[in-house]
Amino acid sequence: MRFLLTEEQRAFARSLDALLTSAGTPTVVRAWSTGDHSAGRALWSRIAEAGVFALAVPEAYEGMGALPLELAVAFVELGRHAVPGPVVETVLAAVLLPGAPEHAARLLPQLASGKVMATVGAPYALDGDAADVVLALDGGETRLAPGCLPGTRRSLDPARRLATPLPGGERIPGAAGPDVLSWARLATAAQALGVGLALLERTVTYAGQRVQFGVPIGSFQAVKHRLADAKTALEFARPLLFGAAVTMDPADVAAAKVAACEAAYAAARTALQLHGAIGYTAEYDLSLWLTKARALRTAWGTPRECRDTVLEPARPRF
Repeated sequence: MRFLLTEEQRAFARSLDALLTSAGTPTVVRAWSTGDHSAGRALWSRIAEAGVFALAVPEAYEGMGALPLELAVAFVELGRHAVPGPVVETVLAAVLLPGAPEHAARLLPQLASGKVMATVGAPYALDGDAADVVLALDGGETRLAPGCLPGTRRSLDPARRLATPLPGGERIPGAAGPDVLSWARLATAAQALGVGLALLERTVTYAGQRVQFGVPIGSFQAVKHRLADAKTALEFARPLLFGAAVTMDPADVAAAKVAACEAAYAAARTALQLHGAIGYTAEYDLSLWLTKARALRTAWGTPRECRDTVLEPARPRF
């Protein structure tokens, strides 16, 4: 069976790429890391206008319905441009909220339009200080938390600020089971694939510019092998990701997350090694993708937890 994205899906990816390129996301990410959300919220609105969040919102609530394949296409681009904010968590909230029709009617159209930003805590909520809606997953139950505790926990990725949801709040019917968790893992896997592709692209460019012994380091056989290995891992992860988006089987999605996140992490290690000392500096834009690759590797399921889901799909882990 041969599976390829349609021209419409590829055009969607190109339009997002153009939008995010013009937005200058590295500057947005750095501001977000300091707690300044103004530029990030403006970018969030533009992403929503492009229809990204509507891809997880049912049509009854002014969305486009459940379109996981198109969502994966979009999140690859969000990862390629290191877009900050609880993008995965907003998608997960859009999947959880229909269990509470009252809240769904009020919040889901606003999630789709970008007027409302949501996060989900399990146990920590990403960007709880910026989100308008906080959902908490407790022992398979979901509740609409009244907010997050003051202060945030620092992540390995400075642009990922973690907070603890406040206790209490209304319970939302419907357990956060494996099918719901699959949406978060799919979006995270797609984001990680985009991060890996960006790291590889930047490293290939750098290897063609950095000169040692009078020649670009990209001409060295050992460097070519490292780059080829990174490229192969990312390209093997791509069909797993899009195949999982078609089936939305928890085991397929878990396998795609392992493949995409491990490939992105390997690309990050290669990028760091080939860039040398400059790769370690926070001022160099490469760091925005390096830290994100490591953080996404364990977000919404560690490699071990995802492998357990693949091997024992009837007993997923949260």
